[in-house]
Amino acid sequence: MLRPTFLSLLAFTQVALAQNDLAEIERITTTASRLAVTDEAMALNIATINAEQLAILGSTHIEKAMKQIAGANLQHGNGQEYLPSLRSPVFTGGGACAEVLALEDGIALRAAGFCNVNELFEAHSEMAERIEVLKGPGSALYGSNAVHGVINVITPDTTYGGGFAGLDVGSYGYKRAKLRAGKDLGEQGFGINSSVTRDSGYRDDESVEQEKINLRYRFSGDTLRVQTGLTYTHLDQQTAGYIEGFEAYKNEQVAQQNPNPEAFRKNRATRLWSQFTWQANGQSTWMITPYVRDQQMTFLKHFLPGKPLEENSQQGFGLQTLWQTQLNNSWQLNLGLDGEYTQGDVLQYQHQPTTGSAFLQATVPQGKHYDYSVDATWYAPFAQLSYRHSAWLVTLGARYEHIDYNYSNHMLAGRTRDDGSECGFGGCRYSRPASGDNSFADLSPKLSLSYQLSPALIAYTNLAKGYRAPQTSELYQLQRQQQVADLKSETINSVELGVKGAYNSVRFNLAGYVMHKDNFIFRDSDFFNVSDGESKHRGIELELRYQASSRVMLQLALSRALHTYEHQQVIADTQLKGNIMDTAPKWVANTQLHWQVSDDVDVALEWHHVSDYYTDPQNLHRYSGHDLINVRGAWQVNKDWRVIARVENVADTAYAERADFTTFSGDRYFPGRPRSVLFSIERQW
Repeated sequence: MLRPTFLSLLAFTQVALAQNDLAEIERITTTASRLAVTDEAMALNIATINAEQLAILGSTHIEKAMKQIAGANLQHGNGQEYLPSLRSPVFTGGGACAEVLALEDGIALRAAGFCNVNELFEAHSEMAERIEVLKGPGSALYGSNAVHGVINVITPDTTYGGGFAGLDVGSYGYKRAKLRAGKDLGEQGFGINSSVTRDSGYRDDESVEQEKINLRYRFSGDTLRVQTGLTYTHLDQQTAGYIEGFEAYKNEQVAQQNPNPEAFRKNRATRLWSQFTWQANGQSTWMITPYVRDQQMTFLKHFLPGKPLEENSQQGFGLQTLWQTQLNNSWQLNLGLDGEYTQGDVLQYQHQPTTGSAFLQATVPQGKHYDYSVDATWYAPFAQLSYRHSAWLVTLGARYEHIDYNYSNHMLAGRTRDDGSECGFGGCRYSRPASGDNSFADLSPKLSLSYQLSPALIAYTNLAKGYRAPQTSELYQLQRQQQVADLKSETINSVELGVKGAYNSVRFNLAGYVMHKDNFIFRDSDFFNVSDGESKHRGIELELRYQASSRVMLQLALSRALHTYEHQQVIADTQLKGNIMDTAPKWVANTQLHWQVSDDVDVALEWHHVSDYYTDPQNLHRYSGHDLINVRGAWQVNKDWRVIARVENVADTAYAERADFTTFSGDRYFPGRPRSVLFSIERQW
């Protein structure tokens, strides 16, 4: 099998040798500026997965779609759970969430300060119009949480009529019904986009029941356009936990077992928004987007000692604004102010005594661990000025962000049981700070330059500072000897160089980056949070589409990265500085060969490669990596009907979706599914 190094050389050679007429670049995105624009000259690195790609994939989880993005490496857990990665190691434990900003239709899925590492399951990615991925902290529009980038799920505008209905049926009891329909009334329109999923799962006592719906309304006047959207999602999941033992995923019987049949996750989320866009004149555009958000979740933390239960909720409202004006032929100005108010609650408690070692039994108490609420106020003004002259485009922007947390502890403060009694062996694992206030303010400048080398070849550079305010869970869910979480905002400085373009039958984006991050939080092998971390991230990415002939196309998403600890920290007698970060494979590659067999039949062969990686910060344990082969075929029966068949993991490879190591359990894994099939029948009108 070809190695990623050879594939990258082959892909670059195809670009260098092609000497035919150049093709224009044009791709529409909204993540770049909140308005639909072409990204041909922007220095921002934005990758897109369109509706047709998503339909052929038939993604049962957003991780399957993100494999087509160079630099992304989401790890699927169980059910709808996952851990994020974008130009980064896979984030785990404390500090795992809010490293990649998750949006639907440009609005954050969770409020600032209240992230959840699995929050993308609240986006309707299965029925999206497209998924846009902004890599790196590259825009003044996005502040806290957009440290390593942005994932924006764009739902379809269903208000122009037409419709779609489909049914997916697959291995291990997977079923999904899909419906999209709308009514165009001229200036106005209504629409619906919905899906219902049932999955009984490959492993014992696991299942997913999920419903998602998007409702849309549109009004289009001469100078005013109004779009209103409502998203509701519901998840009822029985979760299968880690299996334990070195390379346990290779044992089919063990891989199917579920050591945590009691584990579950229940979640409801609702978002309502209205976007008002005025064309004030031929030079200026106003956009105002108010929104409200309501979310509730209950889940068992089966991955922690004692397996506590957490109940959390958040309710709030916010406003996004943008004023864009063309000052003259060369200068464009963007100004805006975003703001949000949120009230959140967290309750963590444990019904049963902790089992395991005498130490755990003594330090992880039965009863309530945390019970608190937080009122958060957040605002962020921003400005961005662009100058275009000849082949040059220069963009300078900045965003100032301020967030206030008003924290109320509803339990006894300190490191005690919920009744105030002491734990043995040096005290309880959990500690609660007294009620109080915290605030954080950050400024992030951005500078982007691009140069049009030819009508279809662009060189660009992007210098940016990103940041992430401490999350409420990090400030108020303390551990061990902590009495106050003295945390600073996490910051990252990023430099990116790239070239993108098209040479007749080849379209590509080649980019390299270096990022240095301060004050990040990570989890050690004993499940304790460590703050004030430093890390360095450098890598090269290639995204390429090569149209070999009218019927054959090669698609490649390749990344080679190195992520290392840069701070002085000793864990288990090991100095971390210079170590490769855990769960950070150097190579991730996705290669697809598309063959249009006839006018009505398309076939695709996909190879996904993940190289080996360390599973602990000490670099003492590792996972060997894996290679997966998938096949997909689509038959357009007539203009209305289409049938799609997919076979995943064709070689029936035993692999792990996720691998890590802890001192409590040793090597542990979320096993990947063996060979499976998924059939779809769809009708459009």
